[in-house]
Amino acid sequence: MVRFDTPAQNITSLSADCLAIGLFDEDALSGSAKAVDTATRGLLRKLKASGDLPLRPGDTQLLLDPAGLKAKRLLVVGLGKRKDFAQRGWRKAVSAALGGSLKMRAAHLALAIDQPESDAVGDYYLGRAVADLTGSALYRINDFKTARKPPRPALRRVSLAGLSAAAQTAARRGLVQGDAIAAGQSLLRDLGNLPGNVCTPRYLAQQARELARSHRNLKVRIFDEAQIRRLKMGSLLSVSRGSAEPPRFIAMEHRGGARNAAPVVLVGKGVTFDTGGISLKDPAAMDEMKYDMCGAGSVLACMLVASLLKLRINLVGLVAAVENMPGSRATKPGDIVTSRAGKTIEILNTDAEGRLILCDALDYARRYEPAAVIDIATLTGACVVALGHHFTGIMGNDTDLAQELVAAGTRASDRGWQLPLTEDYAEDLRSNFADLANVGGRYGGAITAGAFLGRFTQGMKWAHLDIAGTAWLSGAQKGGTGRPVPLLADFLLQRAGVNKA
Repeated sequence: MVRFDTPAQNITSLSADCLAIGLFDEDALSGSAKAVDTATRGLLRKLKASGDLPLRPGDTQLLLDPAGLKAKRLLVVGLGKRKDFAQRGWRKAVSAALGGSLKMRAAHLALAIDQPESDAVGDYYLGRAVADLTGSALYRINDFKTARKPPRPALRRVSLAGLSAAAQTAARRGLVQGDAIAAGQSLLRDLGNLPGNVCTPRYLAQQARELARSHRNLKVRIFDEAQIRRLKMGSLLSVSRGSAEPPRFIAMEHRGGARNAAPVVLVGKGVTFDTGGISLKDPAAMDEMKYDMCGAGSVLACMLVASLLKLRINLVGLVAAVENMPGSRATKPGDIVTSRAGKTIEILNTDAEGRLILCDALDYARRYEPAAVIDIATLTGACVVALGHHFTGIMGNDTDLAQELVAAGTRASDRGWQLPLTEDYAEDLRSNFADLANVGGRYGGAITAGAFLGRFTQGMKWAHLDIAGTAWLSGAQKGGTGRPVPLLADFLLQRAGVNKA
């Protein structure tokens, strides 16, 4: 565990294993760099003049035992040109400082990296971002390698240095909340990174039980296959038919608001492995389909965040957990199933399975008479084509709710982009044989998937988050990202009325 604090001492008199400051690519020194240069009798100016200090964004240079400072080491982080320095560059600089402190195995890091002037982070979000970024830096992938594990990180304390008394109060609040958000992201990453033979629907259900046992303000109910059948979730069951792994439906509750206050309901897609079913996927990168449960993991993570922060909000988390396999009993293209809402669905593509489990879960959400319903799903490759890996796709039947989520993502540096969702797209889902088909035409696939879900959300304020492009990374850096937990956590903090100064 890392302890966060906001010491009142001047940065030059702060004892730490490492003090990290930023340095701009300009002639005059300012902020923390100027204070350090004064205390060290012009050391930074001399080194900068000789070209021995980093200026490019994210580059670092370590100085040992700098005379005039109480810190044992000084880590100088390049910030680039001041006119180009914004929140993204500031986050990159903080991440570089954290990475450098971990390499040197510092136990106590003091951060005094100046904020951008034209795009200020703000004291509360400064604290929240530092705690969030620290959690990401400390995260270690839960691998199954049999070789000797590397030593655990030595970092035990992170200090936000050089803040005014007023700023310290807001930053401390941000640090507490950011630490909880980081815990949620770590949970999501752990679940996503587990292989599909470990993280099964039953495993997700067990993790929900463990959360409820560990946090008294959480309650959970697990529905097995027979109970799901009694709930008339025929669409969900059509996806799990081909797998030997039985499905599970998870309902969690955090009751932190007024007894009669309508809850926010989060609905997560929990396909713990997706082969595509009979509509089999290409073999390349199919291993990454273990991440197809990141919507479900996001829901569990948000329940954890709400519990840790004791948010004064009523929150419900629903998870539909299945495997999608091409077994002898698997649903076939052309099959017609009946959803919990009573609508019949012609399944033209068994690889469009996420919407089939979500539609039953969304209909179940009605029983809570929710203030808002948000589903989270790694739903479509089309969303990755549209937005790449930078933005989560956001759409829904309530513009205010969608924009509320977009704004939360902007504040949390976990960005989303609203896509249009009109009746034009729903027309692509017409079927000759059922109430609707589960896929539309070739174009606008992310939106027609949203339009399908929209057919099951009439009368509710609903938004859909397509996280297919943001939930994990491929290639050499393969692994879960922890997104969109920061976006959702910010949304919940706002809904709970938490002071965001």
